[in-house]
Amino acid sequence: MIIGYARVSTQDQNPDFQVDALEKSGCDQIFREKITGKLRERPELSQCLRMLRAGDTLVVWKLDRLARSLKDLVEIVQDLNDREIGFKSLTEAIDTTSSGGRLVFHIFGALSEFEHSLIRERTIAGLEAARARGRKGGRKPSMSDPDIRKAAAMLLDSNITKKEVAKHFRVSRTTLNASLHRYTQTNTPLIGI
Repeated sequence: MIIGYARVSTQDQNPDFQVDALEKSGCDQIFREKITGKLRERPELSQCLRMLRAGDTLVVWKLDRLARSLKDLVEIVQDLNDREIGFKSLTEAIDTTSSGGRLVFHIFGALSEFEHSLIRERTIAGLEAARARGRKGGRKPSMSDPDIRKAAAMLLDSNITKKEVAKHFRVSRTTLNASLHRYTQTNTPLIGI
């Protein structure tokens, strides 16, 4: 049997385009799912995988419709291969029912893993280079140093509360306290704080 699996990520999306392509490719039965690929539990996919028997072929419109990650994809296809079940992806033209198709799938997987490793290495190198230049990653602080000095000056007045100062600078009290603390750790202490 040739079994198809179609998945869309949200209830608003329509799987008809995928289903049409799967029907055109000769699928005898098609499982349809409207669920994000990030979720581990995908009931229709689980049922589809349980139904497959040796000699069957699983067909998807595109690789990302089947798996959450490259690792997940490789595990699913390896499980299918161990059970003597073929796998086809229409968009990427991958067909593991032939030796050439299995080779293409493994090369494709290796290249994707290589690309992921390169991106990771470049990100780490970029962060290290920025640190060497004295820059830190992360978000810009909510309060600038001049704002923190103004806030400290306002707090010298016993009639003004931290809540009022925080409201004035449009930050939470927690952010105000953290900003004052951060400033005193890197600069001369603020008087009265």
